Amino acid sequence: MSPKLTVRSAAGTRDFLPEEMALRNRVKAIIEESFSAFGFLPLETPSLERLEILTDKYGDGADRLIFKILKRGDELERGKESGELCDLALRYDLTVPLARVVAMNRGKLIFPFKRYQIQPVWRAERQQRGRYREFVQCDADIVGTASVSADAEIIALTDDILKRLGMPGYKICVNHRMLLQSLITTAGIGEDRFSEACIAVDKLDKIGWDGVQTELDKRNFSAETIDKLVEYLDITGDPDEILEKIEPLIGDTENGGRGITETRQLFYDLSSMGIPADRLQLNLYLARGLDYYTGPIFETIIEEPRIGSITGGGRYDNLIGMFSGEHIPATGTTIGIERIFDVIRELHLFDDATETPVKVMVAVFSEETRSESLKIAAELRGAGIPTDVYFDTKKKLGKQFAYADRRKIPFVVVAGPDEIDRGEVTLKNLTTGEQQTIGRKQLISLIPKV
Repeated sequence: MSPKLTVRSAAGTRDFLPEEMALRNRVKAIIEESFSAFGFLPLETPSLERLEILTDKYGDGADRLIFKILKRGDELERGKESGELCDLALRYDLTVPLARVVAMNRGKLIFPFKRYQIQPVWRAERQQRGRYREFVQCDADIVGTASVSADAEIIALTDDILKRLGMPGYKICVNHRMLLQSLITTAGIGEDRFSEACIAVDKLDKIGWDGVQTELDKRNFSAETIDKLVEYLDITGDPDEILEKIEPLIGDTENGGRGITETRQLFYDLSSMGIPADRLQLNLYLARGLDYYTGPIFETIIEEPRIGSITGGGRYDNLIGMFSGEHIPATGTTIGIERIFDVIRELHLFDDATETPVKVMVAVFSEETRSESLKIAAELRGAGIPTDVYFDTKKKLGKQFAYADRRKIPFVVVAGPDEIDRGEVTLKNLTTGEQQTIGRKQLISLIPKV
């Protein structure tokens, strides 16, 4: 016998057993109902992308997390000579693959193109709690319109999904990249250091304003600049109040004026769509880390349990043009489905989702009755009743009943030789313990009613 293997999964990956898959499928189905209600269409893309498609789209830090794939055969040998060892990569997110799809198929698509996608992505993260190297992303995007109403619809979609899932106490935080950029510039930070300042500001939820100031100080921003930046970005109030306060600071600048106008329109549209004001918040410090955002940006926070953002996205009008050579505006969001699963488990929101969909198990009385048991199972399935059948005739009926009980199957059907001769079956309700002998023709009509 060969030596026993040490069995373990790859670091940063997980197996999902049936109970977990039942929950995941239930949540995905609810989310897909919302996507369909808003007119979004499904899309899938390959796990693999050409390496040049993914690189230089997310920023230097993200590029280091892309899983690259070595060339194969003769190509690898030639790559060793040239130093270019990789030509493919596992997709890092679903947005850049969408941009590629649109660039390749823009003659076939009807714009605005509204798509949703629920597929795994891969990142070479350092293994730690809550961070995985393989996880599912759930995206919705509207491509081909620059209207702020499209951004509002993405936020309304987010609200609808979270309501359907019963998420408690969530807040959808909104900002505009032009507001942020204009305020950072007004504080005395040049465009060449905008991304650097954003990286520090983006850590606010984790390290607080004191931590952000320390981070900016480490990056050699002046004390005066840091003080101004904190003062501007920490302006609070309802959206109208905040916009009125910052208008004297940035309203006369091209980007600042546009940012204020579009943000006002965004909140006006959200009100028209029936999104309660208390579920929305304008946060001037919201940065969103990825470099490709150009307009409104948004993310959703749940206060309890405190796990960070559960959705996030924004407008990215220039990304698709990198592939298509023409300006194609777009906006969208990622629904943080893995974090949503964490909230659901912690708050026990869908405990019934792990119950088996199987309604009946047909026991096998003996080898001689196996054929009739299989026929009964086929009849039940043909009537649309999810049915299991026990295969091992060597197991006594008590063992078979115990198996059904462990599987949480509510009903068991038994047909012994005498019952088969009389055209009857025994039906037992494992929940109540009630047992009755009925005509076989009655079985299908009784199961849904009992």
